[in-house]
Amino acid sequence: MTDKTAAPGQRTKTIFTGKRKRQIVGAVSLAFAVGFTTLPHIVLAQSYTFSSVQIQGNQRIEPGTILSYAGIGRGQAVSAAELNDAYQRILGSGLFETVEIVPQGNALIIKVVEFPTINTISFEGNRRIGDEELASLIQSQSRKVFNPRTAEADARKITEGYSQQGRLAARVQPKVIRRSDNRVDLVFEVFEGGVTEVERIAFVGNDQFSDRRLRRVLGTKQAGIFRAIISSDTFIEDRVQFDRQVLQDFYTSRGYVDFRITGVNAEISQERDGYFVTFNVEEGQQFTFGQVSVASDLPEVDTEVFQNEISLRSGKVYSPNQVDNEIARLERLAIREGLNFVRVEPRVTRNERNLSLDVEFQLTRGPRIFVERIDIEGNTTTLDRVVRRQFRIVEGDPFNPREIRESAERIRALGFFANAEVEAREGSSPQQVVIDVNVEEQPTGSISFGGSYSSSSGFGLAIEFRERNFLGRGQGINLGFNTASSSKSYTFGFNEPAVLGRDLGFGVGLSYTETDNENADYDTAIGRFSPSLTFPISENGEMTLRYSTKYSDISQTDTVVGALVAAEAAEGPRWDSSVGYTLSYDTRRSGLDPTKGIKLEFGQDFGGLGGDTTFVRTNLRAVAQQLVLNEEVTLRASFEAGSVNYSSGGSRVTDRFFMGPSIMRGFEPGGIGPRERTAAGVDDALGGNLFAVARFEAEFPLGVPDEYGVSGGVFYDIGSLWDLDATNADVIYEESSIRQVAGISLFWDTAIGPLRFNFSKALVKEKHDIPQEFELTISTEF
Repeated sequence: MTDKTAAPGQRTKTIFTGKRKRQIVGAVSLAFAVGFTTLPHIVLAQSYTFSSVQIQGNQRIEPGTILSYAGIGRGQAVSAAELNDAYQRILGSGLFETVEIVPQGNALIIKVVEFPTINTISFEGNRRIGDEELASLIQSQSRKVFNPRTAEADARKITEGYSQQGRLAARVQPKVIRRSDNRVDLVFEVFEGGVTEVERIAFVGNDQFSDRRLRRVLGTKQAGIFRAIISSDTFIEDRVQFDRQVLQDFYTSRGYVDFRITGVNAEISQERDGYFVTFNVEEGQQFTFGQVSVASDLPEVDTEVFQNEISLRSGKVYSPNQVDNEIARLERLAIREGLNFVRVEPRVTRNERNLSLDVEFQLTRGPRIFVERIDIEGNTTTLDRVVRRQFRIVEGDPFNPREIRESAERIRALGFFANAEVEAREGSSPQQVVIDVNVEEQPTGSISFGGSYSSSSGFGLAIEFRERNFLGRGQGINLGFNTASSSKSYTFGFNEPAVLGRDLGFGVGLSYTETDNENADYDTAIGRFSPSLTFPISENGEMTLRYSTKYSDISQTDTVVGALVAAEAAEGPRWDSSVGYTLSYDTRRSGLDPTKGIKLEFGQDFGGLGGDTTFVRTNLRAVAQQLVLNEEVTLRASFEAGSVNYSSGGSRVTDRFFMGPSIMRGFEPGGIGPRERTAAGVDDALGGNLFAVARFEAEFPLGVPDEYGVSGGVFYDIGSLWDLDATNADVIYEESSIRQVAGISLFWDTAIGPLRFNFSKALVKEKHDIPQEFELTISTEF
């Protein structure tokens, strides 16, 4: 460590290094030797007594403090070794730049030079990390005693901070500037260096999955064309260690129970600006489930009841996650059966011949341990009850280690915390445990900017503010604004996930939309208000109950308008009031990087609870996804249908279904379905009371380098929109008529969000349909 050049006329002094300290020790030892040569040999071998101890050179430190470090009193007999120990204690206090102990006859002189105090601390050369963040990393403080060892340790801390950002070439040099009154300015000179990127991630020994597929699993990414923006392509050693575990979990969840990583090599390039990371793996064989059974030696356990609860079937690919799910299901069943302290232990038997694993779930008696209390720390914003309700147990309940682990996962899944640790320790007695929850808050609000483009409505802009943990209560709110050349919408939403602390969600939605349909000569205004309640009905299913009120108005903006729309506009504003429900079943969230999943939704709304109309509206949606060809290709299929049936009031264009690109690709909004066309130039899209559409698509790699984030796809849609309550001779396509569209897609994962380019061709269409051959969607979140 060196001094900076001081101001003119001001002397600077070099801080003593370890070498200089050894020189001082040698000088002190020499002084001891010179002083002791005048003493008789017999005295040197025994001890010495000083009639006085004098302190010299101290300014801020009291003599009594120095004497307490020395541990030598007047008239006390000491040896040469004890004098050396006294020297080490004074120097080790960290308060003095130099220390000398000089015996002079019967007097002991202790000469010290105090370390200066720190006047100011500053940072130079830092741009990527601000002064405040760097100051939080160091221990040196203004108006405190300067210690060179502490300053060197602070420099290492700052360097580590840059390493966490992938700047492994960063260097930090602490320097001092001498000031008057034994003060110094401490300056940390920072050379940030460039980001050390991951130029290439490779795998050795993988036969079942390609490098491209395995790279998608890892948190570390290869440096791409947006390397200046993306931080996940920087080399961070801790992230690579995390990737080892993620890769292990990926293989074992697919039945490769013998998978192991034999080594990870990270080699830096000669220019020291990039790393080449190689994972050496041994995949082993893939195992399936063999016989799955339940056994117990507890007399109160009926194993047949538990066997009927098993959902695992022989022949399925083995997954530890599915075994854990079965254990949790069986332990919950035990609680429902009144069997406390019952633990489920899986016993796995390998069958090498057919590569299967027999699993026997053994129900045993666990220790009688109860939960004494749950302590929560670190939640500066989030209320305790938000964390506490993630536990299915309360104080006084039987302790279940698996339930604690699942509670920890639920806390992390909230997304409110950067880190969440849940541990159990012994309480006031061996039969009591205390559960400690330590969390670290993180930002939960976001502002989203999105855009879309279509050849029919041009560019659209969407802005949304979303807060997932409003006022620390775990509540969610969102405000949105969406505009395009043909429509404007404003939305507000509120969600309480746990009404009265129960697994019951309450939500409120409020929206207002104005449309200027370019393919018709009328405008619409629609407002909605809808409160709802949502609760689970099975492991993957839930039900939503809702009430809705809707305001709609059709304003005629042109004299050239069809008779049907004119008649509907003449009715004026209308209010609809309805109650409804939605049943949903979703398995897409389960597992690590799941290979398949489905979602089913069925909902109905019944109008007539007040309002101007009576109707039944029904919606059905089914979505499925499957990864094939060693998980290189993603297949998706979906089916969606709906119907609306008015028994009084009749449907209007504000009530009927319209099929745009979000439902059926390849056509403009209002581009298919019933239309009113006249010789006078009327061409009004009327929508339909019934629709059905099936969509199929495949996404696959294009062979370009992964760092470009580009993949391709193909799609095929088939569907129809039909049926009206009122009609006339100018209405066409009222009857069902199948349309078919095929196209190709280009997916591009960019730093500003995922882009999708759709190029489509209508294979089967009607003469007056309005196709849309190109569509671009953009979505990004900051």
